[in-house]
Amino acid sequence: MPDNWHHCSVTLTIVDDEGTSRYEAREDGELAGFIDYIVKRDRIALIHTETLARYQGRGIAERLVRFALGDARRRSLRVIVKCPYVRAFVERHPEMQDIIVGMDAPANGEAPTPPV
Repeated sequence: MPDNWHHCSVTLTIVDDEGTSRYEAREDGELAGFIDYIVKRDRIALIHTETLARYQGRGIAERLVRFALGDARRRSLRVIVKCPYVRAFVERHPEMQDIIVGMDAPANGEAPTPPV
């Protein structure tokens, strides 16, 4: 039996930690990744997405972005994209673009965070 079967029982939880202004992904209680944000009036700016090294390659960053965009939609917030990873995600998912009001993240230049 492959050694990676133990990943099936891992629980990934994503929460909005309003005190630190970031969405956090926790795997079995341990911080695995996050998106920093700023909320002003009816807008949320997604600033920076990061997956901790030992958790990379598991799709955590994508799940964080999906959660953040879903939360913005639920709260009727418009999204300003400042993070290159979020920009790349939104460009690949046109169905998410209706809530995007600005993309300040560089298209080229600073490399997007590698897909995980």
